[in-house]
Amino acid sequence: MNETKTVLVVDDSRVSRLMARQFILSARPGWTVDEAATGEEAIAKAGALNPVLILVDVNMPGMGGLAAAEQLRASCPGAHISLLTANVQNATRHRASELGVGFMEKPITETRIHALISALDTD
Repeated sequence: MNETKTVLVVDDSRVSRLMARQFILSARPGWTVDEAATGEEAIAKAGALNPVLILVDVNMPGMGGLAAAEQLRASCPGAHISLLTANVQNATRHRASELGVGFMEKPITETRIHALISALDTD
């Protein structure tokens, strides 16, 4: 049962999106990685993609990552959603917990991405 899974990486930084893509594909070469540069773009794409994992940057122009994660949680109830942020304030962590989404500190590293993907395998 080696099905293709889709990951959506949402970050206004092209470099961050490319790094996340590289780290995800190094762990799961058969997966599909799609990208969105804004929360609005992520919400528009997510329904058709049916992603198993959505990584969302917190600080983006337009709709921020917390608002996007809240809408993505409603539209993709089966997806694992994790915030990506250098903003490690307790208020951000608390809001993530309220939304039922994960929290990963930036910078994005291969170790952090692989740990997150491994945790998905146990779900």
